[in-house]
Amino acid sequence: MKIAAKDLEVCYGENLILKGISLAPREGSLLGVIGPNGSGKTTLLKTLSNILKPRSGVVYLNGSEIGSLTSRETARNLAVVPQDTGVGFDFTAYELVLMGRTPHIGRFEKESRTDRNIAADAMRLTHTEDLKDRLVTTLSGGERQKVVIAKALSQEPNVLLLDEPTANLDIKNQLEVMGLIKNAVIGRGITAIMAIHDINLAARYCDEMMLLRLGEIYASGPPKAVLTKENIKAVFGVESLVTDGPEDGSVYVIPLSTLEKEEQTS
Repeated sequence: MKIAAKDLEVCYGENLILKGISLAPREGSLLGVIGPNGSGKTTLLKTLSNILKPRSGVVYLNGSEIGSLTSRETARNLAVVPQDTGVGFDFTAYELVLMGRTPHIGRFEKESRTDRNIAADAMRLTHTEDLKDRLVTTLSGGERQKVVIAKALSQEPNVLLLDEPTANLDIKNQLEVMGLIKNAVIGRGITAIMAIHDINLAARYCDEMMLLRLGEIYASGPPKAVLTKENIKAVFGVESLVTDGPEDGSVYVIPLSTLEKEEQTS
């Protein structure tokens, strides 16, 4: 396993946010992490990427405790696509993607032809070649998201962490971004963990899912095992119809109504 976690407990101050989280996604798979706002999805990704230190428990990257690795060693194996992909400087899209090669370049070295080829390949994979000379600050949300994913892929990571990669995108860009992520997982053998709100997109593209409730794992496994109407009701407080998707047979959730407050808290 390229990444794993055991018995994670994570706090913000005195508040316990994650409680006993363990995971071990298989190599070359896409794990979708879902749950209501405040359930701990982003906190989990920050802990897996070593941004946050757990109060207890451990994260393993390529068999080593991630806390024992240097930031360069971590970045050579793990890439992150954050929720906020805004860029405050006028870099071109190509320049931003090329920055993904930084962990592989010595302190006083310049990018080699190999580095430039890898960056160009990442842009081809994400269909962003035509954006290479555009300033990132002029790109649309969907264009910028694909360029940021290209930057992450140019790191040549074993593990890819994504926080709400389809947030604020239109339907077309949502499908394109999810397709790019899935193709990277399949084509490059990357292990990807993605926090996402859209449970139907997750069900369509993810191999496994993890449902969080109040910082704990409520259910995990294949999408059809996780996305049951009972689980949706218990975690989201919503009555739903759960059926097969119209085309590929993936599970599909149709929200029907919210529960009364009394029933949610009983």
